Amino acid sequence: MGVALHEQALRSAAMDAASEPSPPSNADAQACRLAAGVARGDEVAFRELYDRYHQRLFRLAVVLSRGDEAIAHDVVQSTMVKAAAKLRPVKTEEHLWHWLARVAHQQLVKEWRHRGREPIMVGLAGLPETANMVEPDAVLDESLDAALLVLEEADRKTIEWFYFDGLSHKEIAERLETTPKAVSSRLERARARLRSLLTRILSHET
Repeated sequence: MGVALHEQALRSAAMDAASEPSPPSNADAQACRLAAGVARGDEVAFRELYDRYHQRLFRLAVVLSRGDEAIAHDVVQSTMVKAAAKLRPVKTEEHLWHWLARVAHQQLVKEWRHRGREPIMVGLAGLPETANMVEPDAVLDESLDAALLVLEEADRKTIEWFYFDGLSHKEIAERLETTPKAVSSRLERARARLRSLLTRILSHET
């Protein structure tokens, strides 16, 4: 009888342990800390938020704007300004990223209209707001990767080094064993090609 009760107690304890919520991941804990800090007006937290998310936001904005990197940069800056003023505590990293992505989408629409042009971007009407849904930029990120892969290798590397790694024309020129002027010309051609490819991919053209 005692053994049976002991086994029952063990099973009950195991079930209780399994039903307990799992501790937050390190990424979730970091996101919670950053969002709470930004909400309090902590400049250090804001700088860390910017450093951690501005490249990811830029990739998203590049695709949404179909390769217009000037608008993409403006969108990232306005999104971060909005975050400094409006961001509130979150529960998970995904929640934080979804909030930033949605704000970026809103800022991009405003930017297009400010320039007197109708938005010509993929819609995000179904952009998720909660952590248990699909990443909002998953398909868009794949579109950018697909477009980059079509570019010539040197053009692709130049785009990635300049926009995603933050290298200067001089640093890229040293890697490609060419001149900064040649890098500038290559970037201009690569940007035009990337815009064309993204427009075709996102418009489902053949």
